[in-house]
Amino acid sequence: MPDYDLIVIGAGPGGYVAAIRGAQLGLSVAVVEQEKALGGTCLRVGCIPSKALLESSEQYEQARTRLAEHGVIVGEVALDLGALLQRKTKTVSILTKGIEGLFKKHGVTRLTGRGVLTAPGTVEVRGERETSSVTASHVLLATGSVPVSLPGVALDGDRIGTSTEALAYPTVPKHLIVIGAGYIGLELGSVWRRLGARVTVVEYLDRILPGTDGELAADALKLFRKQGLEFRLGAKVSGASVEGESCTVTTAGGEPLTGDRVLVAVGRRANTGDLGLETVGITVDERGRIPVDAHFRTNLPGHYAIGDVIPGPLLAHVAEEEGIACVEAIVTGYGHVNYATVPGVCYTHPEVAGVGQTEEQLTAAGTAYRRGVFPFLANGRARSLGETDGKVKILADAATDRLLGVHILGPRAGDLIAEAVVAMEYGATAEDLARSFHAHPTLAETLKEAALAVDGRAIHM
Repeated sequence: MPDYDLIVIGAGPGGYVAAIRGAQLGLSVAVVEQEKALGGTCLRVGCIPSKALLESSEQYEQARTRLAEHGVIVGEVALDLGALLQRKTKTVSILTKGIEGLFKKHGVTRLTGRGVLTAPGTVEVRGERETSSVTASHVLLATGSVPVSLPGVALDGDRIGTSTEALAYPTVPKHLIVIGAGYIGLELGSVWRRLGARVTVVEYLDRILPGTDGELAADALKLFRKQGLEFRLGAKVSGASVEGESCTVTTAGGEPLTGDRVLVAVGRRANTGDLGLETVGITVDERGRIPVDAHFRTNLPGHYAIGDVIPGPLLAHVAEEEGIACVEAIVTGYGHVNYATVPGVCYTHPEVAGVGQTEEQLTAAGTAYRRGVFPFLANGRARSLGETDGKVKILADAATDRLLGVHILGPRAGDLIAEAVVAMEYGATAEDLARSFHAHPTLAETLKEAALAVDGRAIHM
């Protein structure tokens, strides 16, 4: 008999959630994770620590520049970078230990080491001091992704690094050069700009936030420039070098940039190396990702994959839903993920969030739609908060009025988008949203007003 019903390789958002759900459904479950702390990249060196730094840096900037308008007068504001970083580390520690507690509660066995497939249903756990082997009826691969760089840009783990290094710079950079204007680059660029660094963002495309609604991305660019972020758009990075404490970034046809640190944030790739996939015959595509079917089955029976190692959005909440759906399919024969309602959020200030299709996508597909837009400037709650930048845009099918996309640039956009996700999950129309109660005064009223604006009848604009 196998040692376990299910072995999960990787304890990130997809892996640990899948393990807990499997235990809830009555499976005996083990999780193999090589890092001492559970939670994967997201919890250890990704989503959670970056949000802790975003919040702390925003508090610092508020104290320096905006408290006086609320009648709150403070003395000289100083930065204690060590305390700021310590708070981030404590936040991560509490949450990783929380996962340990959840494993104990649900009877999930944690195995520490690198998980490698040596035969179908057999996982070798390569620890620091010893190696062991365990077997299972089902094996789930959830090893996430790792950062990528560019030709001519060698990561040295110090002056030229990834988000991991940018979460723990020992001093505030004088000039931070960020390569890539996606979520990671803009969020961490915002953190260090608020803390006093000069920040220049270099992006290959002629816009920021690829894949988001173009109108809102253009509006966000204006706001970020106003805040002090510098941008070089349409610039192809050809190299980066370090000399002492100085870094030089060169671009094709442009003047070189010189700073003291470089953050490379140009994307991530599937972490599928050294897993023994070739040993057991699990296939990967040209980008190292594992193809799966609708129930996350690989080409090898009894072996599954989820999250960043398979094609699709590289998002923690996607991995979580895939993990749950995968395990439920193993036990019940059915599991489901609706990729049409995956939200995306950039936690800058203001935040940028969206779900569904953008205007560019609808136009390219030839889909007839109507749009409704409402600015935060006309919202009472936003006005009282002093957070009036941005807007809500709702896109609805021209014939059926069904919601096709919702895009938000503004305060707490990441929280507000949840309402749109639920509405789209249930096939709601703009009229449904417009007719639903929204407490007053709240930021959520902007969604109601944007829904009304689809039919040209917004009340407060």
